[in-house]
Amino acid sequence: MKVFNWQLNRKMDYKYPEKRPKRQAAYIFDTNKCIACQTCTLACKNAWTSGKGQEYMFWNNVETKPWGFYPLAWDVNLLDKLGSQKWNGSTYAGKTVFEAAPEGEEILGWRPELEDYSYPNVGEDEVSKQINQGDHITGTHMSWMFYLPRICNHCTYPACLAACPRKAIYKRDEDGIVLVDQSRCQGHQECVRACPYKKTFFRETTTRTEKCIACYPAVEQGYQPQCVQNCIGKIRLFSFKGSPTAPKADNPIDYLVHIKKIALPLYPQYGLEPNVYYIPPIHVPETFLKQMFGPGAMAAVEAYRNAKNDPTLSGLLTLFGCTDRIVHSFKVQGDIKSGTCSGYDEHGKELVSVPITEPITVRKPYDPQRKVFRLSVT
Repeated sequence: MKVFNWQLNRKMDYKYPEKRPKRQAAYIFDTNKCIACQTCTLACKNAWTSGKGQEYMFWNNVETKPWGFYPLAWDVNLLDKLGSQKWNGSTYAGKTVFEAAPEGEEILGWRPELEDYSYPNVGEDEVSKQINQGDHITGTHMSWMFYLPRICNHCTYPACLAACPRKAIYKRDEDGIVLVDQSRCQGHQECVRACPYKKTFFRETTTRTEKCIACYPAVEQGYQPQCVQNCIGKIRLFSFKGSPTAPKADNPIDYLVHIKKIALPLYPQYGLEPNVYYIPPIHVPETFLKQMFGPGAMAAVEAYRNAKNDPTLSGLLTLFGCTDRIVHSFKVQGDIKSGTCSGYDEHGKELVSVPITEPITVRKPYDPQRKVFRLSVT
């Protein structure tokens, strides 16, 4: 069947008819602020994957690019199999994983070996190339790395759902969250083979597949998921994305994804229309960013660099991590220096209001009142 994928700007092949949920759960991750503290990883693991048979399961993980992978080679393996991934402007001219499927298969995929899951910290903090003695930054970074947080993308066109022979995987109409019906799953692991992001996991103790559930019990109560709430760097935002054809300017996800176009999908060329969006790192070569985030990567970088001149964008970025509740709409008042950004719930009730520019107090080294020097001025 033919369905429209707005991230590819064209129709593509998919097993089932196009059917978008009433609203789509979505995340935005700011890679420029991630410090790979793995607090999100531990929060998720403590909440959902601390049982027997789940030891290797990381529904959330943070990798160091370009050399980090969990499981090993999860993306480069498939990128190689997919072949040419040419873009004509904003239109993808290559094949998706559904269109590049070999004869007899519905999806181009691969299933990792058990050992591929044995190295969750491979490539951690390793830069793109060797730094020699005497090297120094002269402008553009010669050697670079960045942290890439990853979870299930709760895709609009999930490969795991299309691949499941038992129809055990389904996408909720009320919020677009993708779940596995444990009573129907029989552990065929076709979803593991099909998911290009490798975010479905087989549990040998139950012979069933498990995956990120977007903390839907919390979401149903109006709270953001665990990985978002516990993020120390305040790099994450969870809310609901509106229609790609009718975005709302006061919707935080719509504004960053559809209006400002500063947050981009991960490997859109796969064709799944993922719903986790990334603000690309500003110090990484253009070719690498385009392969990972699509043709809009450099425009997103420039928009992010210019945020200091944009009160609305700066205000919304400041709102990240400032409330555990789901922000359905936002409003910026004032300018960069003295303005505020407020977030509201689905009923229009204010949840939080933060200054766009945080106040700074400079303490002098000498305290005349106490007649002492401050050893610490923090």
